[in-house]
Amino acid sequence: MSPESTGGGARADVPEVVEVPEVVEVFADILCPFTHVGLRRLVDRRAELGRDGPVLVVRAWPLEIVNGRPLAPDVVAEEVLELRSSVAPALFAGFEPAHFPSTSLPALALAARARRAGEHVGERCSLALRHALFEEGRDISDHDELARIAGECGIDGARGEDHAAVLADLERGRALGVVGSPHFFIQDAGFFCPGLEIGRIEGRLRINLDVDGFASLAARCFGVT
Repeated sequence: MSPESTGGGARADVPEVVEVPEVVEVFADILCPFTHVGLRRLVDRRAELGRDGPVLVVRAWPLEIVNGRPLAPDVVAEEVLELRSSVAPALFAGFEPAHFPSTSLPALALAARARRAGEHVGERCSLALRHALFEEGRDISDHDELARIAGECGIDGARGEDHAAVLADLERGRALGVVGSPHFFIQDAGFFCPGLEIGRIEGRLRINLDVDGFASLAARCFGVT
């Protein structure tokens, strides 16, 4: 949505008002460490601004289905190590590769169940699942662990319709042109993995902050960078 002037004409001294969305839709895998960074940065920025919204509606983009194979713990561990050393030193404090889940599908179904209880419950559950995995080193494919998180979010466990919702999210994401995890959508604009520059130099993973990319996302979310 284009900015609109607050006055009757185009005047340089009149501040612009940017329409702030009520929700930000995100397609992501719970096991993706780049998503953990992206969601936390956005939530932290929202808190700094003293805002209650927009709320994050985090939908499933199950990489084990998209890629045709589960995520490898050693690959994710490499990504976590580089993220922690380069751009997110305050995150991934308790990540434990030995407890890395073999699948994200049960957790994604629980996140879908939480969304049925309301957008704010859905956001809380999506963040809690990632915190349990990346900050506490818990196996979020474990039934007891999922039950614990469900209880903290005030919901019961996932049902058949919630597992179906994971696949429905995948199809919706494909229709929208999702590139990978995370992919943010705000009204008519899409942002793939905003805020991070990811590449390899002589075979070694390198990750840097993309300041402009995150500023563009924040501007669409909050009307300010």
